[in-house]
Amino acid sequence: MTRTARRTRRPLQVAVGGAAALLTLSACSSSGTDSSAKPDSSGPGKLSGEVTVFAAASLKESFTTLGRQFEKDHPGTKVTFSFGGSDSLAASITGGAPADVFASASPSTMKIVTDAGDASGTPATFVRNELEIATLPDNPGKISSLEDLTKAGRKVVLCDREVPCGDAAQRALDASGLELTPVSYEQDVKAALTKVVLKEADAAVVYKTDVRAAGDKVEGVEFPESADAVNDYPIALLKDAGNTEAAEAFIALVKSAEGQKVLSGAGFLKP
Repeated sequence: MTRTARRTRRPLQVAVGGAAALLTLSACSSSGTDSSAKPDSSGPGKLSGEVTVFAAASLKESFTTLGRQFEKDHPGTKVTFSFGGSDSLAASITGGAPADVFASASPSTMKIVTDAGDASGTPATFVRNELEIATLPDNPGKISSLEDLTKAGRKVVLCDREVPCGDAAQRALDASGLELTPVSYEQDVKAALTKVVLKEADAAVVYKTDVRAAGDKVEGVEFPESADAVNDYPIALLKDAGNTEAAEAFIALVKSAEGQKVLSGAGFLKP
């Protein structure tokens, strides 16, 4: 009997010891003392590090909002933005500037990056944008059309033709058969809008989203030719991204229903 009892107890002792060992390993894993364990980066809060995003100036307000949301969803991450004219940003990327994501205001400026082999995968269009005329509040010049901008003595500002908003403005003018000589060409859409805000210009042809972002500082005037100059906005992961997983997660946020809600609220059109 005694021998049978011993045989019965011994397996139980091994089982108990095995369970204890498993509990110990589990405790080590959950406490983070096992340095060889690699966290799952696919879930919320598992990403870390900095994500550098180069984005068109017109995306400043909406992307800043999405950046804050991303950092909230993934503690330990930081999103750093560089906003500007898409052509200048593309030149910086092909020149070796470190960045993880590029969001351009036109396919042509994105093509500069893809042709140089600096994009990873195929860029995806995530929003579209339409032009509008920005005037001073209450529209003192009574501007109601694109043709009104061509009147003698009218001080009008356009984006540089190499910038997507400038290229779109020229396409709208060409579609209407109009010629316009601005008082200045600006490096990006924000700079063009600022000229109106500072009363250095009577009007500027900018994106509808920028007019909305400026609030009561300007007034927007729609014009039918803008339909001939709608810009697609592509976004891409960059080949030399230093934080690929976090960069892909940020792009996913931009393209998600949550991201699209923020962008639509800023006045962007769906792709």
